[in-house]
Amino acid sequence: MMDKRIRVPIDKEVAKSLRAGDYVYITGTIYTARDAAHKRMDEILRQNGELPINIKGQLIYYMGPSPAREGRPIGSAGPTTASRMDKYTPRLLDLGMAAMIGKGKRSPEVVDAVVRNGAVYFAAVGGAGALLSKCITSSEVVAYDDLGTEAIRRLTVENFPAVVVIDSEGNNLYETAAEKYRKTEENRI
Repeated sequence: MMDKRIRVPIDKEVAKSLRAGDYVYITGTIYTARDAAHKRMDEILRQNGELPINIKGQLIYYMGPSPAREGRPIGSAGPTTASRMDKYTPRLLDLGMAAMIGKGKRSPEVVDAVVRNGAVYFAAVGGAGALLSKCITSSEVVAYDDLGTEAIRRLTVENFPAVVVIDSEGNNLYETAAEKYRKTEENRI
């Protein structure tokens, strides 16, 4: 496990250099989208339409912010449960999305799509939304304003902390960490 600093958009070489368990500090432009925005993007794709953002090399953060306090670009900005986007994610990865940030496990179909596309899944710490928001220097709604907190936003982030959970080879920190814990506990007994 290593600490790494990366810039977004993410190219394939950077994604391939990341390993499950690496601590990563992300700087650049990322996008937010949750359930409703993903559903809308899926409907557009089913009608052979164009997505409201260029997805290639991009990172989508599964987050719906709270209202911004005066003088801040955004309110609390913690991750939401990623599995709610699982039915939409393989298609977005196949279209060139490079990474996602959320919390929680992903389906086997998402893991397969991560590997197939040389992508990466990051986790951010749930419950730390107020602290994470301090890494966000700007926030702008770029699509689906009518969805409120679920609108697609363009965020500028600086040293946004995340952990690689699923790397481009399919290594899954949730599984390896649980197995390591089990072995440790078995050895203690």
